[in-house]
Amino acid sequence: MNPAPAAGDAPRAITGDDLPALLALNNAHAQELSWQEPAAFARLLRQAFFARTCADAQALLIALDQDADYDNPNFAWLSARYRRFVYIDRVVVDARARGKGLARQLYAALAAHARLHGHDCLVCEINADPPNPASVAFHQQLGFRPVGEARLDNGKTVTYFACPLAP
Repeated sequence: MNPAPAAGDAPRAITGDDLPALLALNNAHAQELSWQEPAAFARLLRQAFFARTCADAQALLIALDQDADYDNPNFAWLSARYRRFVYIDRVVVDARARGKGLARQLYAALAAHARLHGHDCLVCEINADPPNPASVAFHQQLGFRPVGEARLDNGKTVTYFACPLAP
């Protein structure tokens, strides 16, 4: 059984003070997420539909909606198939903070925010090659189901997932 998150672990808006730690967290998981330079990371956060952290910047979720100006092959694949959506671009939890339910809290906050803004579908991609079985299992527990697959120019193969949001 996972321990309950502490009160201070609730998702919150990202501040300028969080940026160095969150950029380092992102880049420590670049294989799963993609490397970010500081300026590109700041630009991604500015255009995000939803960007939250929790637990002293030990977890991060960034999502964009269909209106984002985002040059990304996964976003393009999803844009070609969905008229309206919220794309989870990246989610990561520091290894020292795993098992506390932080990712679930971030996803719950995202779903509530998406519903509030009239969205009814969350989408994401997960690496199939190289595989990321823990992420697949986590997303399937939350109701995400595979909706497609693609081989990217960087050699990765990804599976696309969608999760309908109940009103």
